[in-house]
Amino acid sequence: MNWTEVSIETAKAGLDILCAMLTDIGFKGFAIYDPDDFDELMAGRAGHWDYLEEGLMESLTEGAPRVTVYVPENAQGAEQMTALRGLVSTLKQRSDAADFGTLAVSSKGVSEEDWANNWKQYFRPLPVGERLWVTPTWVDEPVPAGRTALHIDPGSSFGTGQHDTTRLCLAMLESCVTPGAKVLDIGCGSGILSIGAMLLGAGSAKAIDIEQNAAESALENAVRNGISPKDYETFCGNILEDDSLAASFGTGWDVVCANIVSDILIAMRELFVKYLRSGGTLLLSGIIDERLDEVKAAMTEVGLRVEEVGQSAGWAAVKLVK
Repeated sequence: MNWTEVSIETAKAGLDILCAMLTDIGFKGFAIYDPDDFDELMAGRAGHWDYLEEGLMESLTEGAPRVTVYVPENAQGAEQMTALRGLVSTLKQRSDAADFGTLAVSSKGVSEEDWANNWKQYFRPLPVGERLWVTPTWVDEPVPAGRTALHIDPGSSFGTGQHDTTRLCLAMLESCVTPGAKVLDIGCGSGILSIGAMLLGAGSAKAIDIEQNAAESALENAVRNGISPKDYETFCGNILEDDSLAASFGTGWDVVCANIVSDILIAMRELFVKYLRSGGTLLLSGIIDERLDEVKAAMTEVGLRVEEVGQSAGWAAVKLVK
């Protein structure tokens, strides 16, 4: 398998937090470069270095701290790249963004433009659950009998159906979407979850993401699937920071879904309870196995009941009921 080396330039104050967030979106290992580490090593060294290769000292002490990850060149890697870009964008909008430095992203061997197009070769139609057939807009293949096509073009947004987090959540939607249901999709990315819910019989949906391009992509994908904009609305903003936006979604939702990262899911737990009607269903995904118990505990603390847990390739999704 081929891999792409991706480096994120940051500041010393942001190194630990950035690494924790990368872990949350599925990166199990990374290389950390901090020029201060070399200075400390030199200050405490025993003996003498008689010879240093020309340029080595400069290469080890120059530049800002950075974190490097390795992304496989396949469909899962394409999703990881999208999640990574989304993470960087989120950090740049935080009030403490200065602690993270420039957050400049660079990749070795593959330009961003090439990657954005080349990953499409790994995205093929696939069955999800018992009823859906997720297919890219640029592939024309027959839809198997008994399945409904979900046409998706993620653009630069997360959500092709290839990632375990998305598949787990889509499959769970089959058991909780009833005819005419109202669905709220938080952190919608490409809109795949709420669009899937509409194709499964939901009557209306609202989708929100902090990225404008995601909100636009979700609406475009909804229209591609024959869903009217009057039944499917998208919004851009951060409901954890914008109280008026958060309040605008009201209450009484039949299904709320969120495929984000564990820390954000935990931070939103009170909002989930507010949005759901009594008996309503919450679907959470984007959870690495190591944090599953933590997320479940946070949700049960606010009165939500765990009904189902799905796990695949180190990821988990949880179905809860209010």
